[in-house]
Amino acid sequence: MKPFVPFCYFLFFLLVGLGCKNQPAKLAKAKPPKSVLPNIPPSQAEKIQIDIGHEVDELDGIPVYYNGATSNTSGRNYSSDGYNYGLKWQCVEFVKRYYHQRLTHKMPNPWGHAKDFFHPQLKDGAFNLDRGLYQFKNGSANRIQKNDLLVFGGHRSNRFGHVAIVAKVTDNAIEIVQQNVGIDSRMTLAINPRKGYCFVKNPQVLGWLGKRK
Repeated sequence: MKPFVPFCYFLFFLLVGLGCKNQPAKLAKAKPPKSVLPNIPPSQAEKIQIDIGHEVDELDGIPVYYNGATSNTSGRNYSSDGYNYGLKWQCVEFVKRYYHQRLTHKMPNPWGHAKDFFHPQLKDGAFNLDRGLYQFKNGSANRIQKNDLLVFGGHRSNRFGHVAIVAKVTDNAIEIVQQNVGIDSRMTLAINPRKGYCFVKNPQVLGWLGKRK
């Protein structure tokens, strides 16, 4: 039985030695992980990582700020003299800030959701007392103008509506600038003047408000 004991020791050390050869002498340094956005161009990746409150556009010197998710709010914004612009950085905040800083206009009623800017009971071309502006329905005989405030009604995914500023008007289209729509703040909407009436070709558009002489 004695020869069997040395053989067991020999077999044990042989297996341990073979096992050690399969282990690396040193741990390899971990490779840095690949980008989590490998298929997105750097310019787009930078936009995705943009901070809330970062300026993404401007209209006539008035900044448009990034808001992240459309439901996000970052407190209320006021002018230096206490006029309520609205919740940062919602669509309402931009249009009221634009009208105040660019057009020196304060709305008599500084409250309300976007869709509330348009009073459906008013006649076309009537004066909207809450906003201190003239109001025109979509399909008005009064053509839409630059600096007008475009009002969208609410719908299933956005019951508060939406507002934007008309930045440019051509014979068959308007360009609007808006806040709280992500990175791309500008949009072109077709208009269809029918026998002297102006229609913005978007079913959500209720109408527009603006200053008139």
